[in-house]
Amino acid sequence: MEKNSTASGFQHVGNRLLEWYKNNARDLPFRQTKDPYKIWICEIVFQQTRINQGLNHYNNFIARFPDVKTLAEAEENEVLLYWKGLGYYSRAINIHKAAQQIMNDYQGVFPAQYDEILKLKGVGKYTAAAVSSICFDGKMPAVDGNFYRVLSRFFADDFDISNSRAFIYFSELAALVMPDNVGDFNQAMMDIGSEICKPKNPLCGECPINEDCLAFSSNKISEFPVKTKKVKAEDLALTYYFVHRNGQFLIRQRKDDFIWKKLFEFPEAIPEEMEEFITSAKIVAHKLTHKNLSIEIFNVNVTSEKIWSDFIAENQYLITDVQGSHEKSFPKPLENYIQNSLKD
Repeated sequence: MEKNSTASGFQHVGNRLLEWYKNNARDLPFRQTKDPYKIWICEIVFQQTRINQGLNHYNNFIARFPDVKTLAEAEENEVLLYWKGLGYYSRAINIHKAAQQIMNDYQGVFPAQYDEILKLKGVGKYTAAAVSSICFDGKMPAVDGNFYRVLSRFFADDFDISNSRAFIYFSELAALVMPDNVGDFNQAMMDIGSEICKPKNPLCGECPINEDCLAFSSNKISEFPVKTKKVKAEDLALTYYFVHRNGQFLIRQRKDDFIWKKLFEFPEAIPEEMEEFITSAKIVAHKLTHKNLSIEIFNVNVTSEKIWSDFIAENQYLITDVQGSHEKSFPKPLENYIQNSLKD
């Protein structure tokens, strides 16, 4: 599409979105505040989680870590525990590090400028734009999947959203319709994209800008947005041994250089003398964003006190039980295995 129109030519569209937002904005707890810390946390929580699924997680996280200082001073494992159920645990590690960064580099005051927010660990352009516009009257569009969808349909624009230049391209498109109140505009676009201009079965009849939407007027909504590049998921096989004795089992914490960073897991290998205690094996399939996991878990019921003790001493595993595991964060398939394996 040739973007030769002036911003003023579409100003009424942005104003119409603001008017719609004023009357239809979702009533969400983080909409009642301009606290950049809370806006930042909510943006990270809801990047991969629907509002109705993540709201309790957000509320619990904020209740335990109400400000940057509290989060920065917390133990990493506790932060991971309060992130439990949200997945993408590297994000919890990043926000913990970013909170410490704010305390160390910004004297505990959340940075106000877009470029400074962008320096925080784990913060990308979308989050920086959202926080700066909502909390500090910044003028950057918070371009995400909702923006891609709404704008590509509105302009009937076939620019590939998987293109590396998509963020810049759609930021320029957003500027054509963006009013002065960028914070509310960004939130209006989020609500329009999630509630009306949905990926499938959009509610075009309820859209406040449908009369100017080129895809709607030409009956081509289903053709936008265009995305041609697909990342092929990698197949990955993992092996674990659920080593247990008298209701207790062995775990250790993962490093932070691969999937499931800093989460707890079972042993990945056992000595030959322990193999006789294997009672069963189970294969669990699990999908991550770019990986298809095949996880084989061997159930190892160790009846020998000596072999049990020697294995722990040589490998420095932690001993826990089902109750104690509730205080640790495990990958979902391992957590499910724990709950199903030692039932009374």
